[in-house]
Formats: sequence, C-alpha cells, structure tokens
Amino acid sequence: MNLKIGAFSLIVKDYDEAIAFYVGKLNFKLIEDTKIDSEKRWVLIAPSHDNETFILLAKASNTEQENAIGNQSGGRVFLFLHTDNFWEEYNLMKSKGISFLETPREEPYGTVVVFEDLYGNTWDLLELKK
Repeated sequence: MNLKIGAFSLIVKDYDEAIAFYVGKLNFKLIEDTKIDSEKRWVLIAPSHDNETFILLAKASNTEQENAIGNQSGGRVFLFLHTDNFWEEYNLMKSKGISFLETPREEPYGTVVVFEDLYGNTWDLLELKK
C-alpha cells in the first residue's frame, strides 16, 4: 500500500487575489484553475510543477470558513516551505514585499525565518541542514 497526501485546502477570501499572491509573489506554479459553478473553482498551486502535494485554494463559503481565514492553525506556524538556497529565496521574497515576522536564524535543524501570507497565515521558510 502506498499512501501520500495529494492536496490540502487553504481557505481564501478570493481566488484571484490568492493566485496573484502565491504565483506572483511566492513564485508558486498554477497547476489547475477549473470553474466548477458560478461561485466555486478548483484551484491547485504548488511551489513547483514536480511537487507531489498541492495546495487547493478554497474560497470561504460561509461565516465559519471566513472566520478561519488567516488562522487555520490556531496561531501556530501553518506551513513549511523548504528550499535548497535559503538566502536566495529569502532575498527574492523580501524584494517582492513578503512580510517577515522575524530575522532569519540558525537552528540545529537548519536556517529558518517566519513569514506570513496575504491573509496572515504563518509559514516557515526553511533550509534543512544536510
């Protein structure tokens, strides 16, 4: 048996503003954008085309979902974006206006910095030690 996580949902306010942020500022790839009905789309993004796990941008459709936007992890770091060149990625993100919540730091496991997306979800940019 071979199991893997294919995708997970990230609740957003608006499909197009989320695509503009993740594709335009974080350089993610738009994998799919398919209209399902007048309100709903199937929007998949990933850091690269060869990723095995995708993020499904899911537009909030009720008050409970709207309240979760930007706080899907209860205030903890929500997502971990791995890189093989921390300083290049950090400087590129900084030049595109990404909001960092701290200065980069060295930890026993690697170089890391916390940043937030357009809704306030927190991410780690992380280069693991080899």
